Amino acid sequence: MKSLEELRQIKEKALEEIRLREQEKKVQVIIGMGTCGIAAGAREVMSAILDELGKRRLTNVAVTQTGCIGLCAQEPLVDVIFPGKPKVTYGKIDPFKARQIVAQHIVNGIIIEEWVVNK
Repeated sequence: MKSLEELRQIKEKALEEIRLREQEKKVQVIIGMGTCGIAAGAREVMSAILDELGKRRLTNVAVTQTGCIGLCAQEPLVDVIFPGKPKVTYGKIDPFKARQIVAQHIVNGIIIEEWVVNK
């Protein structure tokens, strides 16, 4: 960086990149991958979600993992967050249920109430 003008250009470029990312607004799926979650099958749940999203060619979904959420008795836990809506946490999820969450909640917007532990 050699001048104040160059710094301003870098700032403007960074702000533009942030604006582009915010416009995309993806659905977030967060899988609890603490020790208790992994022991309960969270890896298989994550694989099922990623596979189902791939089969349906859904690109507006960001899948991430987190550590222990603190509800060990409900593991594996899956959070689904639509932009501008409250987080929905599903508990005791297996690969079959994970695929249903993609089909019903993510694709059709229908919350599967009987699996919800927190909404």
